[in-house]
Amino acid sequence: MKLKFDYNNMMDSAIGAHGVKPSEIDKAAKAHEAAFNEVIGNSGKGWQEWTETPMISKAEIAELNAFGKCVRDKASSFVVLGIGGSALGPICVFNALLHLHHNELPEKARKAPKIYVEDNIDPERMAALFDVIDVKTSYFNVITKSGETSETLSQFLILYNALKKQIGEKAAKEHIFVTTTIGKGSLYAVAQKEGFKIFGIPSGVGGRFSVLSNVGLVPFAVMGIDIESMLYGAKAMRAACEKPDVKANPALMTAFLQVQSMKAGKNISVVMPYADGLKTMADFYCQIWAESLGKAVDKSGKTVYYGQTPAKSLGVTDQHSQVQLYTEGPFDKVVTFIAVDSFGASVKIPSDETADIGDFLKGHTLNELINAERKATEFALTKAERSNYTIYMPEVTAETVGELLMYFMYETAFAGAYLNIDTFNQPGVEEGKKATFAMIGRKGYEEKLKEVNSVKKNDSYIIK
Repeated sequence: MKLKFDYNNMMDSAIGAHGVKPSEIDKAAKAHEAAFNEVIGNSGKGWQEWTETPMISKAEIAELNAFGKCVRDKASSFVVLGIGGSALGPICVFNALLHLHHNELPEKARKAPKIYVEDNIDPERMAALFDVIDVKTSYFNVITKSGETSETLSQFLILYNALKKQIGEKAAKEHIFVTTTIGKGSLYAVAQKEGFKIFGIPSGVGGRFSVLSNVGLVPFAVMGIDIESMLYGAKAMRAACEKPDVKANPALMTAFLQVQSMKAGKNISVVMPYADGLKTMADFYCQIWAESLGKAVDKSGKTVYYGQTPAKSLGVTDQHSQVQLYTEGPFDKVVTFIAVDSFGASVKIPSDETADIGDFLKGHTLNELINAERKATEFALTKAERSNYTIYMPEVTAETVGELLMYFMYETAFAGAYLNIDTFNQPGVEEGKKATFAMIGRKGYEEKLKEVNSVKKNDSYIIK
């Protein structure tokens, strides 16, 4: 494991009464054991098949890489169609491991197609996509585990139609490949009929835990990302999270500290990476933490209304927009910093004597400045007795990104186990999906449509 986890500032020795006492950790030995056994004991079973995603064979990796290269060599643009976990995982990895201005680079410098992840159905956004891609030389990965996702299917219908009009039906089929559950869902049936290349998703891998399955690996291979190193990092984190000692298991420890914080009223979890490449890693975290832990009832059926609202922040940008609240607002937050020891570039601030400004900055680097600002924010929060901890990445590579993704998945699973909730269901999301199907006129949802239409609004509460 290359990542390092410093939770000093979660403890009472650093932040006084707002911190966790060492005795709380020690007295919770049975809770640690139960949470550990719940997750590790069910590894690879049921909805925990995600724990096995890093364990694919070298032959499978080679096959993915060969397919990815084939697409990469032909595509001017590569478009991922998906939403939720089918988009947020790929987005955060692309942002972390590709050039920050990848699409603006000259073609020779890119060495890969332009990349677009379409995770919304705003009509202006779809229209705008057609303005920046050449449909005739673009390739499309349609991703939906259920094969029934309204947003993704609508995008597919629009783009497949455009392809057929521009290059003909036979050629169009070669520009689309799908990632879905084998043998289930409308998308699988259509892919079989049309002859699209199909990549499977294990039945026990939920969307928000799917980034290291074909949901992520296929698009990563297309873009030339080192998936073998990413999976190597994920396996290293998996091994660390299989240690039963809470003080040696990073995900088990931080999950416990977060749950203790929730019980103390800290119902907001802020993730604050200090690297632009990790900005969208906070989006990945927000989904997995919110959908997994926001539950009305626990496993015994008791009404609990659990959950901790995730929030994303970016250092140093949000030191100038959010940190004032974090340091002096309510004691209702835990801040997770993500620090990078060594960046992929070093930029020196010139010692220009003709510019009579910023003498204290001259001769330093932006690398020094960003890490000084991170440490300063950590110091300010700790001085104000605000809970925070830091994840240190030696550098942002495929391997360390694989570790970080796997850590967030295990931390979430352990937190759900501590809370005794079903971490892997999403009944609140499903209710909205059913209402959408009803309002759009899908067969079988007539009773739901009646329920939706029965809701009346009072005009006196509408300002016109």
